[in-house]
Amino acid sequence: MAFLFGAFLGLVAGVAVVMAFARFENSRAEQRRELAAIAAAFSKLTVQDLRKLIPPEFYPSWLKWLNQELVKIWPFVNEAASELIKTSVEPVFEQYKSFILASLHFSKLTLGTVAPQFTGVSILESDDSAITMELELQWDGNPNIVLDIQTTLGISLPVQVKNIGFTGVLRLVFKPLVAEFPCFGAVCCSLREKSKVEFTLKVIGGEMTAIPGISDAIEGTIRDTIEDTLTWPNRIIVPIVPGDYSDLELKPTGVLEVKLVEARDLKNKDLVGKSDPFAVLYIRPLREKTKKSKTINNDLNPIWNEHYEFVVEDISTQHLTVKIYDDEGLQASEIIGCARVDLADLQPGKVKDLWLDLVKDLEIQRDKKPRGQVHLELLYYPYAKHEGVPNPFANQIQLTSLEKVLKTESNGYDVNRRKNVIMRGVLSVTVISAEDLPPMDIGGKADPFVVLYLKKGETKKKTRVVTDTLNPIWNQTFDFMVEDALHDLLMVEVWDHDTFGKDYIGRCILTLTRVILEGEFQDTFVLQGAKSGKLNLHFKWTPQPIYRDRDRDQ
Repeated sequence: MAFLFGAFLGLVAGVAVVMAFARFENSRAEQRRELAAIAAAFSKLTVQDLRKLIPPEFYPSWLKWLNQELVKIWPFVNEAASELIKTSVEPVFEQYKSFILASLHFSKLTLGTVAPQFTGVSILESDDSAITMELELQWDGNPNIVLDIQTTLGISLPVQVKNIGFTGVLRLVFKPLVAEFPCFGAVCCSLREKSKVEFTLKVIGGEMTAIPGISDAIEGTIRDTIEDTLTWPNRIIVPIVPGDYSDLELKPTGVLEVKLVEARDLKNKDLVGKSDPFAVLYIRPLREKTKKSKTINNDLNPIWNEHYEFVVEDISTQHLTVKIYDDEGLQASEIIGCARVDLADLQPGKVKDLWLDLVKDLEIQRDKKPRGQVHLELLYYPYAKHEGVPNPFANQIQLTSLEKVLKTESNGYDVNRRKNVIMRGVLSVTVISAEDLPPMDIGGKADPFVVLYLKKGETKKKTRVVTDTLNPIWNQTFDFMVEDALHDLLMVEVWDHDTFGKDYIGRCILTLTRVILEGEFQDTFVLQGAKSGKLNLHFKWTPQPIYRDRDRDQ
């Protein structure tokens, strides 16, 4: 961990020096004029030109030389970097630490005697303004790292980080190419993808199991820090030539709206009663960018109906992570399961309704036991041009009632405008039919009817009872006046009518975002909580949006 933050910059600087000076190591002050001419020519080189200049067959000998030089300077890197790493990494830990950790500091830190090794190199295709190099890196180090851990329970633990192993690909982007020595203005460095990081944790003079959840909390903090600060698209920018390189920084490109609807069939983590689930959601695991739902007590099928917004910086590589926990009060919460959604799978401006299977671990996934499912609704808005980022999807999106409210003349979405409108309107629901309902009577049939109501409303609508069938047809339409459609749910329940009462069959819980976006649609929905059965429903939306008074709100 410490190596990745401290040695990272040292390695980048070293590679940059190698690239810039390898061909000019014998030059001196009297050759500056010639170097300036060479730099101007170098800045115009394409990747193909560079490959001709430095052919791939040269790479093994260059890597061998680089590794030999790295071994020579490693003792000096170790001595120089230790204090720098302490002062730079500890503030980063504060941003990513788990809620069970009050503080996390280094009490000892040396990088050891084993230097990392480069095992491969490649130069990638890129535009004419940059050169992108990737270096395969491996480190089986012997550092001496001891962390002082203070938990929120007031317990202090000295924890040793041992047996560190790292395998990954270091991506270096030399940009912009300039007609000034050393031919590039800055270096963007990151890990190309989530890398393999192995380590073990040991409490000095104690057992890690003494405090439940502490090992997972420390390991999660370390892994989150590595992934969110060093893994592409996140990057470290190292200026080489003085200048403004703000255009190289990671910038917001849009907003992801997430509705956490519900979960079902959660694995019970309590010996007495049922779990008390809550959800944690994030794109980047920074504390201030992580959302936490309310806790639903004693329920394995919780309904949250909570809405969140996340800033998206690179839709092609980022993902949304959802973790469901069992609230244990004063003790550390126990994870029930987790899931992940790649944002690249989302179509801008179009709602996506998802049921995600929960797994124990997003990386290993050895445990295949069912842990339940979580229901999400996702909607991604690219920023409008006037917000600083052009909208690349302008010609691909068809306007709907909601989008007409949000659309700007710049062919983008004004998210702030979305916050100033309440989507009010009339929802018309036609209950068409049901299929393959489970038998509820002795004769193998049922007498089904449907009850509909809004989660935030009080009025319930009911279909007629269709007797002695598992495939009823109703074709009945009901209208609901919806005051805030983006934050309400439609509850659709199927019951079996009996002479002296009724028996519950199953239900569907539906958000209203899709009908707002599409205006009208028909679909089939699987009944939750039933052994079998589907509902065929038709929806129509008649909008009556209300605009908030901005001046009054301010």
